[in-house]
Amino acid sequence: MAGLLEIQSTVQDVADAISAALGIEVEIVNDKLTVVAGSSHYRYRVGQKLEFGEVRGNFLYARTLRSKKPSVITDPAGDPSYDPSSLSGTTKELGEICSPILFEGQAVGVIGLSALDEPQREQLLDKRDAVLNFLKHMGRLLTAKLSEAVTMERLTTLSRELAVVLETIHEGALAVNAEGIVTHCNSNAAQLLKARAEEIISRPLKSFWDSAQALEVLKTGQPYTEREELYHTGQRRLHFIVSVRPIPGDKKPVGAVISFRDISEARRLIYDLSDHRAQYTFKDIIGGSRALKRVKEQALQVAGGNSTILITGESGTGKEIFARAIHGASSWEKGPFISINCGAIPESLLESELFGYEGGAFTGARKEGKAGKFELADGGTIFLDEIGEMPLHLQVKLLHVLQNREVERVGGNKKIPVNVRIIAATNRDLEVMLQEGKFRKDLYFRLSVIPLHIPPLKDRQEDIPPLVNNCLEKYSLMTHDQPLKLEADVMERFLQYPWPGNVRELENAVEYCVNMTGGDTITSSHIPPRILRFGEQQKQMSALDYKALIKNYERDLLAEYLERYGTSYRSKMAIARDLNISRATLYRKLDELGLSQ
Repeated sequence: MAGLLEIQSTVQDVADAISAALGIEVEIVNDKLTVVAGSSHYRYRVGQKLEFGEVRGNFLYARTLRSKKPSVITDPAGDPSYDPSSLSGTTKELGEICSPILFEGQAVGVIGLSALDEPQREQLLDKRDAVLNFLKHMGRLLTAKLSEAVTMERLTTLSRELAVVLETIHEGALAVNAEGIVTHCNSNAAQLLKARAEEIISRPLKSFWDSAQALEVLKTGQPYTEREELYHTGQRRLHFIVSVRPIPGDKKPVGAVISFRDISEARRLIYDLSDHRAQYTFKDIIGGSRALKRVKEQALQVAGGNSTILITGESGTGKEIFARAIHGASSWEKGPFISINCGAIPESLLESELFGYEGGAFTGARKEGKAGKFELADGGTIFLDEIGEMPLHLQVKLLHVLQNREVERVGGNKKIPVNVRIIAATNRDLEVMLQEGKFRKDLYFRLSVIPLHIPPLKDRQEDIPPLVNNCLEKYSLMTHDQPLKLEADVMERFLQYPWPGNVRELENAVEYCVNMTGGDTITSSHIPPRILRFGEQQKQMSALDYKALIKNYERDLLAEYLERYGTSYRSKMAIARDLNISRATLYRKLDELGLSQ
């Protein structure tokens, strides 16, 4: 806390004024017995310690500080408790009156008046009451000045603390007064507003943030939190998430504090908190076949660009893993990777999921609205899986986004720019859909700027052993102390099997084997029944009708899924999703194969 030394020039002025008014020598010490000021005779002592600096000592000033009461010494030379000089016989003072300086209940110093000749002694002692009263007022004058210094010190400390707090928070922060003039600005705010702090402070908020809703809070006194605000100032676009809190006054706010962050930063935070799936690289795509190497090389080559990519391939070939690997190898990799399955979301909800909606756009909509997947992907990659399932009316809106790189929310009229890399995928033949009028030609050509086709597992048999071994290592360690071994006959059956479900089916088959074995070796008795039956059916292929064989395979496959998942409505939804077929197709197949019960 500030003390008398912090207002030394004022203390010296008071000492000189007292000495001139009374014609008596004056010295003023602080609570550490350091001389802060002195009249002409004592000027040389300024900065020195009196009474050996012993505040707990028994000399005059130390006693006055502790007692907080004035003292009158009529015979300093004869009083051994007056001063060390009275013990050594060098005392020059003939009389002294001292008075404590009290501040907030504590003695922060002492004013001492000393008589060095008889006339001064007579004047001092004869008018002691008047002198003591005068010293009390001089003490109050000093404490008033000290109070100002303490208040200023506290305000300075508070201002520094506020500055540190504002700099510590991750958001941009502004403080404005009642007139809307900026009084504080942290570095994040300056960065978001693309200006220097000194260019912002002392300026009206509306001069660089036109029509800011924060100014309404100064009139209404009503705060708001996490409100999305979009403005255009000249050539710049401001798209922030804003919270405003008024600074209360007697009748109306005396200012407001505004915290805000860029919308893309908020979206990235949402993505980081909600998407914890592993990030893939091309090294994570297992297989060394010529066909797989070729598509990996193509994908790596185009990853560095910004062009839209269309990945085609059968269900289960790993289209999303390829998309994630492309994202991780691109200049977008620091941004979010947002995935949406266009075939898994009801048509009535797909539009709002993709493009977002404004508050109150439809029954059940959140009042603050919601950002769509394109907005969440801003600065990163959006993966549109099963793009062939998108209804025609949404294909038109998607085409608009691809052409103009901006979205319009459901129920809204604002154009929101988005900067995203688009990767689409499908297991359907889009060219056939074009001929059938189920997919727009203009959208197809926009999406397939860079086409990538992932070959099915049956066309790259040499990838089966490394895939099996990788899955075996991953799954066996979950239930066993060490990796399991695989009999040669098992691998042979895996190589003969056509894998209609591709890599996804292979992974499920290996996981089944791991759970079925009780020892350290997987034999043919541990593999899924349909793979066993397929091997036997292969031997009898010449005696079987091809269509019957397919029908038997479908029956075995669906029977196994029903056994694994169950027969409830939810179970059948899960089966349809895993097999990548519609629920209607699943129910039709179950009826045809006698499995509906």
